Amino acid sequence: MKKIILLSALLFVVKISFSQTLKPTDKLALLTGTVTNFKGKLLAKEIIMFSNDKTKEVFKVNTDAKGKFEVLIPVNAIYSLRYKNFTADMDYTKMSVPADKEATYEVGIKIDPPKDFILENVYFDSGKSILKPNSFKALNDLVEVLKIKNTMEVEIQGHTDDVGKADENLKLSQDRAGSVKKYLESKGIEAGRVSAKGYGQTQPIADNATDAGKAKNRRTSLKVIKD
Repeated sequence: MKKIILLSALLFVVKISFSQTLKPTDKLALLTGTVTNFKGKLLAKEIIMFSNDKTKEVFKVNTDAKGKFEVLIPVNAIYSLRYKNFTADMDYTKMSVPADKEATYEVGIKIDPPKDFILENVYFDSGKSILKPNSFKALNDLVEVLKIKNTMEVEIQGHTDDVGKADENLKLSQDRAGSVKKYLESKGIEAGRVSAKGYGQTQPIADNATDAGKAKNRRTSLKVIKD
């Protein structure tokens, strides 16, 4: 008999009895899962993480070509389930794994990966295109994703506010996008998979009349060209 552990609009966990490649023990439960988008399309090469709320230990797993994954995690714990969105870890839900012996659970996850994404925590000095060192963590996260999703092609996009001359802003945005592209290539991402384009001040997402708006408009973003 299947035992329902957790049920929500986005995630379900039910106890199941069939055997898997990995084997649960008294101390380790087996989670098997499927990741799809909201239209039911299976999502390959997604990064799923289970973070133990008490110990902070993180169990990371990637979906296979059929959107499936399996992972062993300690029982008698509460986990925060997250998934990777380029440079960000996205909170999904919490789940409890009870102290059942040799338990196996099935997890269904529905997410909607973005095609356009602002690369938070990517920084440059004012008026310059050299990456600041505190950008490297976010960009290394992006490298991890691109290595796993090894057929994905992306465009790195540079944007500025409207302070200064339009032509100078266009060049600055191009140089900044180019710097990100070069960093990705230096970490092993093939040059043909990444393009760089500067848009200057032509695509604001906020009101340039305010400092807060200007800050939002000064951004580096990513657009998925090919999954």
